[in-house]
Parts: sequence; structure tokens; C-alpha cells
Amino acid sequence: MKKIGIIAKKNIPDSAKIIGNLISLLKKRNFMVCVESDAAAPLKIKGHSRGKVASCVDMIIVLGGDGTILNAAGLVGDRGTPILGVNLGGLGFITEITIDEIQAGIDKIISGQYDLEERIMLSAEVYRNKKKIFSASALNDVVINKSALARMIEFDTHIDKRHVTTLRADGLIVSTPTGSTAHSLSAGGPILYPTLETFVLTPICPHTLTNRPVVLPDNFVLEITIKTGDDVYLTLDGQIGFSLKAKDAVMVKKAGYKTRFIRFHERDYFQILREKLSWGER
Repeated sequence: MKKIGIIAKKNIPDSAKIIGNLISLLKKRNFMVCVESDAAAPLKIKGHSRGKVASCVDMIIVLGGDGTILNAAGLVGDRGTPILGVNLGGLGFITEITIDEIQAGIDKIISGQYDLEERIMLSAEVYRNKKKIFSASALNDVVINKSALARMIEFDTHIDKRHVTTLRADGLIVSTPTGSTAHSLSAGGPILYPTLETFVLTPICPHTLTNRPVVLPDNFVLEITIKTGDDVYLTLDGQIGFSLKAKDAVMVKKAGYKTRFIRFHERDYFQILREKLSWGER
């Protein structure tokens, strides 16, 4: 790795100091550095758009929380650029290290003391009158939901062209293992180990309580057709939104590429669950 990009959450306290110290550290280790514009502005140095950063570097350091990482993963797309997440946000399920561990983390990368962990992504497409009008990818989840004042949504669900059910609910979540600790968990879905190649279908407040989350192999293709409902939206990773209409069909399947995260050998996912979800506490 010769060129490292820096993407940072907006409005980080002491951002100039944190980002300036990181740039100095990387340059001392003989890396070239490409910084996004918002992160570069407080330092009065040249910056680039997030898309440009994601397209021209060998690795990306993301300063922030899970939301910033989700945004970076979407920008990386199929390039396979490794991401190192530095937690400056809240829960930080996807982040790897804290701000105090950056120097040690960079030294481990230089000496090869790290792994590349791959996570599946979802691809979502919207068809209206049999014509594709929207497509995007998601690392966490693809969500169909309603606005605050809209009525319950009714939709047909098919898996590999086999009818599953006609569901009435406030919405539906299709989540990767990475996203199983996010919106899906709050809707009653299970926690999936993050490197599993599967996804979970979780209804949001279903009208029939026997409609429960279902874990599916990741080679299945889901087709969700909106039957009735006003102000229905498709949301990907909480970052991208698209307005849906009755008779729209949403196709969801595993993307043809994965997101790659830099992980250090001592990482323990169950320790993360204990810390982030307060397991074992009274």
C-alpha cells in the first residue's frame, strides 16, 4: 500500500488536530495521502471529493462511526479497496480501532500483522412497468418502509420466483450479517456472525404476529412487489432513498463484490457484542 485516503465524519471535535496528526504519521511512514475536502478544509490543504478519494487510493482510513463507514463502502463499490475504521462515533460495530490506537494500527499494517475480512453486500434494483429505474448497493440493509403518517404497506414477497407470502406491515428489512446488529436487530431480527454468507428477511411491525424473521442463503433472489401503500420508500444503509409506487417491484440479491475491512489478529466479535450490547451486565 502506497497511497492512503482519509474520509472523516463531519463536525468532529478537534478535527484539525486529529487529521493533521494522522497525515503527519502517514507521511513519516512514507505514505502518500489523499484527504477528502471537508477533512482538508480546517487544515487549509488541498482536498478531494469522497468519490475521488475512494477511486484513487490503496486503502481508506475512515474517521467516524458506522454511518461514515457505510458511506465509504458504497463509494468503494467493486474496487475492493480495504477500509480501516477508526471509531469516533457511537456504537461502532464495524470500526476496528480507536483514535488512540491509530499509530499502533498503522505500524501493524506496515509489518503485515493484519487480516482482510470480507463482508457480503446487497444489490437492490427497482422495476416500474418492467423497466429498471433504480439500482444501488448496501453493506448493512435494504429497507422498505413508510413515512410517519402513511398507512400499513401490503406487498407480495417471492424468493427465486416462488411465492412466500403477502405481507401487511410497516415495512420490511433485508439485512446482511453486517447489518444484523442495526435496524434488523431493533425490529426483532437475529444477530448473524458478520462473515456468514447469508441474509435475513425481517418484517417491521407485521399485522400478523406469526410473520417472523427468516434467515436465507445468499444465493437466493428476492422480489418484493408493492401492492398498496402511500409514501413508501426504499432506503439503503440509511444513506440512499428512493420513492416507491404501487406495483413497483424491488429485486434484492447478493452483490457481485464484497467490502474488505482491515482487521487485526486480536479482534474478537463476541467481545464486541459484550461491549456494545452490554451483555452480562445487570
